[in-house]
Amino acid sequence: MLTNPDAVTVLCYGDSNTYGYPAEDVGVERWPVDVRWPGRLQMLLGGGCAVIEEGLRGRTTAFDYPGGDRPGRNGLTYLGPCLHSHDPLDVVVVMLGTNDVKVAFDLSAAEIAEALDGYVDVIEAEAANRDGGRPAVLLVSPAHIDHTRPDFAARRGASYDGTSVTKSRQLAKHLQAVADKRRAGFADAASVAWAGDDGVHLARDAYRALAELLAERIRALSPAQNLG
Repeated sequence: MLTNPDAVTVLCYGDSNTYGYPAEDVGVERWPVDVRWPGRLQMLLGGGCAVIEEGLRGRTTAFDYPGGDRPGRNGLTYLGPCLHSHDPLDVVVVMLGTNDVKVAFDLSAAEIAEALDGYVDVIEAEAANRDGGRPAVLLVSPAHIDHTRPDFAARRGASYDGTSVTKSRQLAKHLQAVADKRRAGFADAASVAWAGDDGVHLARDAYRALAELLAERIRALSPAQNLG
């Protein structure tokens, strides 16, 4: 745990691509902290920043899995308690949507972005920085689903189909519109990061590229302008 009392606090709220689940069969269920993008972000931003990692495998924006499968994955229901748990917060980074494009949910990219619009409402209502103001928000559109990857059909084909691929590619424009409307920061992970062998989870080298992009975006936000 970083013990600098003056550190800018950055909460990273996401799914398995924040948790660090490998796309390849590498003999581990989670990449080590120095591979995962929040860990790399901490290294890039330095001791003036405290990065808080909140990634959960299977997390959706605001939807329960059909039939009660995978309980506790509705990201909206946990967001408020999570914000209060880590107060005060200077920056909240949200990267969700990969699980929402699963066939089981039958959601459009616009509906997923609308759910993330609701996240800004919760953050503005529930979270506070050390001065009593509201933390900056950075909305991140995830890397694309890639059905051409070698293990996609065998490992992910039951959950994702061609429409999932299309929706994952459409999400950025809708989320950009939400960010513009809400005066939040925005980053498109797909501009620098890519899926590994299973077509859903980030390739190992993509974590580095994503961390570099997000470090740049976070530094542009007012609470973090002097970091790194």
